Amino acid sequence: MPGAVFTDHTFTVPLDHAAPDGEQITVFAREMVAVEHSDRDDLPWLVYLQGGPGRPSPRPASAKMGWLDRALRDYRILLLDQRGTGRSSPATRLSLASRGSAKDQAQYLTHFRADSIVADAELIRHRLAGGKPWSVLGQSFGGFCAVTYLSKAPHGLAEAFITGGLPGLDNRAEDVYRATYPIVTAKNEDHYRRYPGDVEVAQRIAAYLASRDVRLPTGAPLTVQAFQALGVQLGMSAGSNQLHFLLADAFDGDQIGDDFAYRALGLLTFAAGPLFGALHEACYGQGPATKWAAQRVRAEFPAFDVPPAPGGDPVLFTGEMIYPWMFETDPVLKPLAEVADILADHADWPPLYDPEQLARNEVPVAAAIYYNDMYVPQQYSVQTAGRIRGLRSWVTSEYEHDGLSAGQDKVLDRLIGMVRGTI
Repeated sequence: MPGAVFTDHTFTVPLDHAAPDGEQITVFAREMVAVEHSDRDDLPWLVYLQGGPGRPSPRPASAKMGWLDRALRDYRILLLDQRGTGRSSPATRLSLASRGSAKDQAQYLTHFRADSIVADAELIRHRLAGGKPWSVLGQSFGGFCAVTYLSKAPHGLAEAFITGGLPGLDNRAEDVYRATYPIVTAKNEDHYRRYPGDVEVAQRIAAYLASRDVRLPTGAPLTVQAFQALGVQLGMSAGSNQLHFLLADAFDGDQIGDDFAYRALGLLTFAAGPLFGALHEACYGQGPATKWAAQRVRAEFPAFDVPPAPGGDPVLFTGEMIYPWMFETDPVLKPLAEVADILADHADWPPLYDPEQLARNEVPVAAAIYYNDMYVPQQYSVQTAGRIRGLRSWVTSEYEHDGLSAGQDKVLDRLIGMVRGTI
């Protein structure tokens, strides 16, 4: 690629790091370095921990994309496909089917959380960086992984940058949703203030869906609940605008048009990351079962279930919530429905964070906390920032959850300056 050189790496790691001689899986990572630095052996490593869970690392089309441009000035980047994603022993309906019963598949997936991702990174660090500490950049769920890294293997880190990804150290999944449903409500209100005509449009679409059997191109039903789930984009910098244009083009005459159906499918399918559905609530699990927390807590916010009617209350779109119905309708998730139920009832999740270790942390850390974050509640992030010794936080309303990419090089540049003491 103009401006950068790539090197692909594949590593063999234990499925269960507590049983290193047991089953092995592969983890893929793509090394990226600026052309002008490609012959430098002393260039420090920066490992990018992607958001998710269950999303592969970016496939950059340009070395000038957002934060990459800034990072390549100082670092040799490692774009890590976290286990189960991308080219790292993918965990999908196709690959999981060979593992036997739903119980066996669920047990397999218990090894795909942040603690295992960090253990993978540590093995890779020794093999790729000669055991030298390296830097990490964690976006969203990747920030959760970074805090797990600081908890379990701080000796492996030279510094850590976290964007929109400081988790509550003690919060359960239901605590997160009790915080995020009101935030999502506020995002809906912001959207309808920006585009007041969308109130009537959304009501018309929802009423149409409630009275007909409308199908997405995959054959999955486009229900009112699925329509509401299009609100997942409202927490991104351009999400409200994108939702508006999607709604504006919904009808072809007096029917839902093909263009709308295909564009909606792109937002609703889990084809690019089925683990996002299967393990989303599990990424909060520390001890008790999550038991479909988003669905349970939704009952405490009845405004999301108001029947659609022209002239009635506005349709409220939902956010980053995983519901059981998604496993009943999405062809990608449907074969994993029983697996998801087993994981929701799993009641033995080990701790992901060590508050005592974080309280004596010595690794330089800087974190961007987005004040209006729809996915990672800032109130919990601020609390966590105060519990990690030496962490420097930047609380801002200038960016949404995707500030790392939407802000081009500004967010990472500021965090680097904070760690280095120039800001």
